[in-house]
Amino acid sequence: MLQELSIRNLAVIERIRVSYHRGFQVLTGETGAGKSIIIDAMGLVAGGRGSADMIRHGCDRAEVEAVFDLPESHPVWGALQRLGIQGDPQEALIIRRELQAQGKSAARINGQHVTLAMLREAGEHLVNIHGQHEHQSLLRTDRHLEWLDSFAGEAIQPLKSAYQDQYREYVSVNRELKELEDLTRQQMQMLDLYRYQLEEIAEARLKSGEDEALAEERRKLAHAEKLADAASGAYDLLHGAKGLSVLSKAISRLEEIVKVDPDRLSPLLEQLQSAFYNAEDVAHQLRDYRDDIEFNPERLSHIEQRLDLLFSLKRKYGESVEEILAYHARIQAETDRLENRDERLKELSESEERLRAELEAKAELLSGIRRDVSRQLARAVESELKDLQMERAIFEVRLESGTLSPTGSDLAEFLLSTNPGEPPKPLARIASGGEMSRIMLALKAIFSRIDQIPVLVFDEVDTGVSGRAAQAVAEKLSRLSCHCQVFAITHLPQVACMADYQYEIRKQVTEDGRTATSVKELAREDRVEELARMLGGVEVTDKTRHHAQEMLSLAEGQKNAC
Repeated sequence: MLQELSIRNLAVIERIRVSYHRGFQVLTGETGAGKSIIIDAMGLVAGGRGSADMIRHGCDRAEVEAVFDLPESHPVWGALQRLGIQGDPQEALIIRRELQAQGKSAARINGQHVTLAMLREAGEHLVNIHGQHEHQSLLRTDRHLEWLDSFAGEAIQPLKSAYQDQYREYVSVNRELKELEDLTRQQMQMLDLYRYQLEEIAEARLKSGEDEALAEERRKLAHAEKLADAASGAYDLLHGAKGLSVLSKAISRLEEIVKVDPDRLSPLLEQLQSAFYNAEDVAHQLRDYRDDIEFNPERLSHIEQRLDLLFSLKRKYGESVEEILAYHARIQAETDRLENRDERLKELSESEERLRAELEAKAELLSGIRRDVSRQLARAVESELKDLQMERAIFEVRLESGTLSPTGSDLAEFLLSTNPGEPPKPLARIASGGEMSRIMLALKAIFSRIDQIPVLVFDEVDTGVSGRAAQAVAEKLSRLSCHCQVFAITHLPQVACMADYQYEIRKQVTEDGRTATSVKELAREDRVEELARMLGGVEVTDKTRHHAQEMLSLAEGQKNAC
């Protein structure tokens, strides 16, 4: 469950911290008070998109933090482990999301920085938000197969995964086959050019990094005489009368007098001796360096020719020896492909035929599972709809065969009949807004038991319903809260009174003239006042208060014990 939600500088919310409970909770308040901002905040901690526009005016960032209390068996712990995020089921799970005015976003799970994709993967196990826009997903037939397969669960998942792996292989084979079939005469004529280039590069016998090594060797050979003269001159100076011999004589003079004034002369003597040994070592190294200098005009000429060849190849094939070798590998692969086109075409055609046959067989198995599951889903939805005052509704899943696709060969569409004697028709053609709300609620009720998502959020799911239908929606939400924590934004007192907890969202003007939204958990007497406002509008009378009190008492008696 969601234990606590903290929001700072999000839209008109300056700073709030709200504790929540298990069961069914409603958020009520005047239109525009900021109820949807609470839902937006929940969406942010679940990995929803955020933008700088959501930050409170005049602030440089917005922050949302959610604390979840989850059992050890909950699937989110496995998801966190796969993502490399530390989590202890014995402790709370803390998610923090930050939006910055510069447009950047940061997220943390248990204090560890995560990407938005990682947050979204974890959030899918934690919060499911149903807003009014989600009605549209019921009208999109491309989503219906997704719903059906989700209901099938493990009955279809292994086979579907195997099918999808093979389908990706099939697509890859098909793409390569088409590319080979589409080779033009001009591409085939490139073979002669590729062969010439391969031969030219191969004859050069290139070695990685040789251009740099040759350039360095050329530099030394070209300046061999200058290097030798300088090294020899320096060596002669060190070994001459003004070199090491002068240092040696100076050391002898100091050694004669060091005992007279050891405190001041001993350090000077040590420095002079060190200078002598260092100079002697340098002299030996200069001699060796001079002796190693190579005078080889023939080698210099060979290097010049080799570098000219490399320069010519670089102008054609790349800026370095490594790029030339990489180009050689590419055109070698392309040459092989062109030279073996006919053989590869035959091989790919056979693979495509084999894969297609295997995919069709798997797709047929998938269709069989879906036909069975579609009947089960139809019965489950009709059962839920009966609880929602749609006793005579007939729900069907129509499956039709299509071409092979990433999900098989099936096309699924939800059909509904709300009037006796009328055949089921596509939802878009017959369902009203209130009926769509109840169909979606029915599906959510079914899938909440499958998904194990602990927090379900409904943003005005009661849109378009009233009277007994509204009461049925309220009762369904209450029963739904037996297996998960349910939040609902509502303007209907029939729904609000069935909640276990009620929060009033209120917008007010602060002392500094700014608008701020506050959230208050209502005690029973406050709930009566808020329900009276929802019943009576602007003017709350003793009669509306009495009616609200009666509704609350009746609701307490109607709630099912979980």
